[in-house]
Amino acid sequence: MGDKYLTLSELNLEGQFLGFIGDKPGKSKYLQLAIPSGNVQIKLPKELRRPLGSSLVPGEPISVCGISKLNPHTGEIKFKAYRVTPVATCPIQDLPDQPEAKILVCQKSGCVKRGGKGFLSELEKTLGDRGLLDKVTIEQTGCQKRCSSAPNCVLQLGKKKYKKVRPEAIASLLETHLNNLGLG
Repeated sequence: MGDKYLTLSELNLEGQFLGFIGDKPGKSKYLQLAIPSGNVQIKLPKELRRPLGSSLVPGEPISVCGISKLNPHTGEIKFKAYRVTPVATCPIQDLPDQPEAKILVCQKSGCVKRGGKGFLSELEKTLGDRGLLDKVTIEQTGCQKRCSSAPNCVLQLGKKKYKKVRPEAIASLLETHLNNLGLG
């Protein structure tokens, strides 16, 4: 924005994404945001242009964090983003709740002695590596009454349950399940 502009403040705007402004797809320098007081144009840094160009959909509610700058000679204010994220919206009431993905891992002494702690760590690492940790709830449980096959876990995907599953297989099942729901 040049050095003729003075930084005014940090900003956090929420509104409806209207589209990009620029000559090439994926290289647009600005995004347009509808907020209650009108439409604003926000400059995007180069590192955000390509990822946002392929992920944002016009009409989607988004949150923009950035800075505002003022040209003291003209009074012009410009906005520059440093983070743009989708805003979670309330589900439409007519739609049924999406089935939740949950993993129940036994942490009772028998399972822990037979590798339960290591299983839990390996599971969290595998899901983290695949970007799935925020899409599933991992719950530590008491005895699951299958001590002979320890360590035990149950993967719940909606109404389906899977038992005796390794972390890599759990990650694959989760990816398939989330893709089928359109959430992956």
